[in-house]
Amino acid sequence: MDIILVPGLWLDASSWDDVVPALREAGHRTHALTMPGTGSPGTESADIGIADWVAAVVARIDALPGEVVLVGHSGGGNVAYGALDARPDRVAHLVLVDTVPPPDGSIISEFEVVDGVIPFPGWDTFDEPDVADIDEATRQVWAARALPVPRGVPMDPIHLHDPRRRARPMTVLSGANDEATLRAMLEQWPEWGAEFNAIEDVRVVHLGTGHWPQVTQPAALGQAILDSITR
Repeated sequence: MDIILVPGLWLDASSWDDVVPALREAGHRTHALTMPGTGSPGTESADIGIADWVAAVVARIDALPGEVVLVGHSGGGNVAYGALDARPDRVAHLVLVDTVPPPDGSIISEFEVVDGVIPFPGWDTFDEPDVADIDEATRQVWAARALPVPRGVPMDPIHLHDPRRRARPMTVLSGANDEATLRAMLEQWPEWGAEFNAIEDVRVVHLGTGHWPQVTQPAALGQAILDSITR
């Protein structure tokens, strides 16, 4: 099976490097992506929005034969869900890593724009459960590796059109929350909860990690992805 790996904000294809071996050893072909405009200055990325990131994933789906698995981390989950919406007949399984499917018209989040791009905002921006398993040395390494993203991507609304997306099998690999806690959280965000509840075949797996398991527990994340697509 071809597995397309979509990184979250401020990450590139290399963020999946330690996850890929487990997937390849199981016989899968991996396609880790770097999204358009990542790492580029604002003068070069001003016109890039989330639709361009979705289109990049769709282009990779179209370039591969047969069905694919989509894996999206964090904000990359929005992108992967948009690609699923665009090609519901080509996606065998969607795996979301510490995120949930977005409703139509939603954004990833709002961040400060600096020099026309959105740089990594720093670890203290995130809630403690998100970063609890990242030690100081690892934080320094990954903060240095973080790349600015186009200003339009996190704050552009995603547009979804095909309800068949909700019929495809989906797994949410949740870092800090079990299924009951996650569903209780979604009740506080009615539009997000409605989208989640409309999905016909969704499973929530509690990883017991922070928000970046590809950094802190890559082998476990790789196995969780394999378990998801073989259930």
